[in-house]
Amino acid sequence: MANNDTIVALATATGNGAIAVIRLSGAEAITIANQVFKGKDLTKQPSHTIHFGTIRDGDDILDEVLVSLFVAPHSYTGEQVVEISTHNSRYIIERIIQLLIRHGARAAQPGEFTLRAFLNGRMDLSQAEAVADLIASTSAASHQVAMQQMRGGFSNILKQLREQLIQFASLIELELDFSEEDVEFANRGQLSALVVEINSIIQKLIGSFEQGNVLKNGVPVVIAGRPNVGKSTLLNTLLNEERAIVSDIAGTTRDTIEDEINIDGVMFRFIDTAGIRDTRDVIEAKGVARTREKMRQARLIIYLADPQQDDRAEIESQVAEVAQLNVPFVVVVNKVDLLKQDQVDTLLAIEPLFISAKNKVGVEELKHELLRKVNLHNLDMDDVLVTNIRHVEALRKTEDALQRVLQGIDNAVTSDFLAMDIRQALHHLGEITGQVSTDDLLDNIFSKFCIGK
Repeated sequence: MANNDTIVALATATGNGAIAVIRLSGAEAITIANQVFKGKDLTKQPSHTIHFGTIRDGDDILDEVLVSLFVAPHSYTGEQVVEISTHNSRYIIERIIQLLIRHGARAAQPGEFTLRAFLNGRMDLSQAEAVADLIASTSAASHQVAMQQMRGGFSNILKQLREQLIQFASLIELELDFSEEDVEFANRGQLSALVVEINSIIQKLIGSFEQGNVLKNGVPVVIAGRPNVGKSTLLNTLLNEERAIVSDIAGTTRDTIEDEINIDGVMFRFIDTAGIRDTRDVIEAKGVARTREKMRQARLIIYLADPQQDDRAEIESQVAEVAQLNVPFVVVVNKVDLLKQDQVDTLLAIEPLFISAKNKVGVEELKHELLRKVNLHNLDMDDVLVTNIRHVEALRKTEDALQRVLQGIDNAVTSDFLAMDIRQALHHLGEITGQVSTDDLLDNIFSKFCIGK
């Protein structure tokens, strides 16, 4: 991606809508726009102003538009930026973009506007990645986490850690210049205390990934159980729509059915599965095998039981089998409206939730229990959460390097070995924010963005 030319792309989604926004960024953005805009002279207007006029291809008026100016460096990319608000006609959009290209712009690559913002110091790499997360957010929680990261919450913590390490790294490096004189500028006790403190912060950030990933990507929840216990009915009740086929015939669901709902700002992805039982039906057997695989992959399992079909001993056996998967689960007894009190009393020992999916009894309690099980019911959204696997891997490498620093201090290794491990820790922290980056890394990150962002 060249960074010295002017790029253009549609910044809004295609499809039905009143307005589309075409974005230009680069040294010639205002000049190029001014060549096709008839209204005020854009080159003489101040930043952050909007101007009404027409876009013309010669004498041909393509549309009446509003043009927004953002003069460098006060723009998203840090360059000259022009945004043209036009009517959302595919024909008009294509004509205007091709006209701008003929006057010197080129079509932008995916993520190129945000890449330029990063290269021009408007944001660091973790903030740039948060832009993509913000666009993809589907719940209040994922939106808030992305906003916090985009506004620098995570970056500020990493910046403080790096600055503290750099101070000691410079002293260690200074010792190397006086290696023959056997002097010690960096107090080893203070360095050890600092490394322990930094590692505790890094471990907390690594530990936050489980919650952060859940908030970002949603919670995959498998609804499992024997045939005809009401799994599809529960899915329909949770979604408040007839998403799955419901029948009294056992084995109706033979493949997984998935859909999402938002519970208190957290996205849950429910997966209705084939009933678990031994069967000679080849297709149903494949569905059962897929159910077991989905259960192993799940973040949470709702195991649905029906005392009308199985007694307490059989249900306990089923629950024990689910427990062996080492996946958090909730035992739910369905059709409570059909149970006698002695049946309810018998089942209390396995601590289930009692519901009637058909009559929507106990469903709200089930939702609260799901939030509790994924440990999000008391989550402080002001905490910094790591949501990106790339960041977690870099933090783990940082932690490993700092552990080697501690071992080196304990074993009284020479300054050059300590310096090497501290450099490695700084390198891995820098990879997160982009202070250390490669073309391959940047291409991999920004190629996943949409064009226009």
